Amino acid sequence: MIYVFDTSAIVVLKHYFPKRFPTLWKGLKYLVADGDVVSVREVQNELESYNEVDFIQEWIKDNTEIFAKPENAELKVVRSILAVPHFQQLIGNKQLLKGTPVADPFVIAAAKVKNATVVTQEKAKPNAAKIPNVCEHFDVPCIDLESFMADQNWSF
Repeated sequence: MIYVFDTSAIVVLKHYFPKRFPTLWKGLKYLVADGDVVSVREVQNELESYNEVDFIQEWIKDNTEIFAKPENAELKVVRSILAVPHFQQLIGNKQLLKGTPVADPFVIAAAKVKNATVVTQEKAKPNAAKIPNVCEHFDVPCIDLESFMADQNWSF
């Protein structure tokens, strides 16, 4: 199974210090090497402004290959997502005004095209334009980081 990581899932990894959770980081390393953990370029762009934890930045630099440019099929899905007026809220006013990266539709599109599962810390909210809501609308599986770890049968 392939998992497409959203920015929020990678940011939460800051709580799993590599020296305290070496099994997690080793497991991620193997999943990345096998192509089972991927992400998108826009997530990398969002993470570039995230400077809170050095080991997360180091991990991002060591795994740049997972942050893929969108394929044409993914761009078509992004267009389908943004064609739903309600889901245009995925792009906030602040992001529009500042020109900052917007990863959410690209994460969902990558998962849709790859028949993958989105990993995000966002929670579904009624009538909201959150990743889980959009995933449900487009029949894309969506889980949080803890569920991802459960899928891997990881416990620490």
